Amino acid sequence: MDKKLKVGILGGTGMVGQRFISLLENHPWFEVTTIAASPRSAGKTYEDAVGDRWKMDTPMPEAVKKIVVKNVNEVEEVASQVDFVFSAVDMSKEEIKKIEEEYAKTETPVVSNNSAHRWTEDVPIIVPEINPEHIGLIPYQKKRLGTTRGFIAVKPNCSIQSYTPAIFALKEFGPKLVVATTYQAISGAGKTFKDWPEMVGNIIPYIAGEEEKSEMEPLRVMGKLVDGKIELAKDIVITSQCIRVPVLNGHTAAVFVNFEKKPSKEEIIEKWRNFSGKPQELKLPNAPKHFIQYLEDDNRPQVALDVDYENGFGVSFGRLREDKVFDYKFVGLSHNTVRGAAGGGILCAELLAAEGYITAK
Repeated sequence: MDKKLKVGILGGTGMVGQRFISLLENHPWFEVTTIAASPRSAGKTYEDAVGDRWKMDTPMPEAVKKIVVKNVNEVEEVASQVDFVFSAVDMSKEEIKKIEEEYAKTETPVVSNNSAHRWTEDVPIIVPEINPEHIGLIPYQKKRLGTTRGFIAVKPNCSIQSYTPAIFALKEFGPKLVVATTYQAISGAGKTFKDWPEMVGNIIPYIAGEEEKSEMEPLRVMGKLVDGKIELAKDIVITSQCIRVPVLNGHTAAVFVNFEKKPSKEEIIEKWRNFSGKPQELKLPNAPKHFIQYLEDDNRPQVALDVDYENGFGVSFGRLREDKVFDYKFVGLSHNTVRGAAGGGILCAELLAAEGYITAK
């Protein structure tokens, strides 16, 4: 790419917005030039607006510190400064749907971390290695919105990254029943232990809305694009429980699965280790060289050892073994704010740019 695309971050002061900003530092294709947030942050430098609420392990990038934050509600003003935006706004679902469509209608592509549009019929929900063909929904969406280059694309819920790639990689064996219990990090709620001291040494067996997302979103991601609509994956049922655990970053999943045609353990591991997709083919900047790793040690994957696999863009599986009730069981791990949130959005934007959907204005 000859010239970097100008990027805006909507909701840039929150945890996911901060993760977008930290991951985009020195990005070869994209440059953060505009940050927008709530009216109370507008008019302040980014450094002052965030204050002591910087939640990343790495320092705030120097390049963004003096950017003056804009009011996210001043859509035309923000959109005029950028080629596309990442959305991580903290609003109600209806407010998010409205404002993201407003940005798209200014002919500004929106790549969203939010859940508001995940079930909008013509909005693709993308895991680039699994369903890149779903970007074929975008022309239908543009027709509805009346745009030529503006559209919305979203990434799925962070927790499904810890098991959906494993299931998709085994699709030729006909996975038909999946039971997944996810053990989810507190950063998935936008928190650190400083913000949420009650989580130290604690487990909460409920996360609002997560089980429904965990059971249904994989069916859309693994579905087929037919005549401008996504037909949900058939012949597979997913049931889940989602538990908040005292971990900062990293969602773990304990998974049980039945197949139409039961593979051998060796076949499963071979499919996982050799799985790759469009990001690897296109050599996108943040594409993990090996998307899936399988770890042989019985005590892996572990958050402390494996959450940053492939800079947090890869996923890890281990403890694959036959089960007395199901065909197999295994454990998965993904980085919830990299692969599962901002990083997944960035990889999605890289795919969209490589395929010509995001260009300079």
